Amino acid sequence: MTIATPQKDAYTLVLEAIDTGIYKPGDRLVESDLAERFGVSRTPIREALQRLETQSLLTRDGRSLIVSSLDHNQLAELYVVRAELEGLAANLAARHATPEEVRVLRDMVTDDHKLIEDPSAMAKANRRFHKQIHLSSHNRFLVQQLDLVHRSMALMATTSLAAVGRPLDALAEHDAIVTAIENSDGAAAGEALRAHISKAFVTRLKLDSGEIETFG
Repeated sequence: MTIATPQKDAYTLVLEAIDTGIYKPGDRLVESDLAERFGVSRTPIREALQRLETQSLLTRDGRSLIVSSLDHNQLAELYVVRAELEGLAANLAARHATPEEVRVLRDMVTDDHKLIEDPSAMAKANRRFHKQIHLSSHNRFLVQQLDLVHRSMALMATTSLAAVGRPLDALAEHDAIVTAIENSDGAAAGEALRAHISKAFVTRLKLDSGEIETFG
């Protein structure tokens, strides 16, 4: 089935396919298959794969390219960096977000309650929420670094929001973050965001160990 999306380049299409779990860690990516799926020629697909390999999102296995995976140490390192950078973004958002941006964040928290039974939809909504905080920081260099971090997050085979009970907890944490931003309390917003990331990491570790169950 061909997906006609002329507005997006090949790199973005492949990256989004990894990010949304169409291609998971360990999956082999074949130029011809990708070209057919996305309705583009093989040359931009080849260039996209080379770029993703350079960014360590793809790994070479012989002559093939596969989606990279994160070991335990890499996962821990990624969450440390994410917590600090996202905490800074929330701190800055509390000081620099426009009233309209704050309103969008509040509406996201309200609307996302409709998605708590759908982990995939919640994961997409979660990415939008965090991206909005990044943008609301009004610091382009921080946004660039967070984009790099979130690309690496795509290498996780499952979302922590698949854990039973996690979506509702995550929304409560989002609410606390937005409340702090609404109150222009940078320190509280940063702390709330870092606590949110910490809890997500704990959930992921429990999922990986089989200690907690997923939906379905």
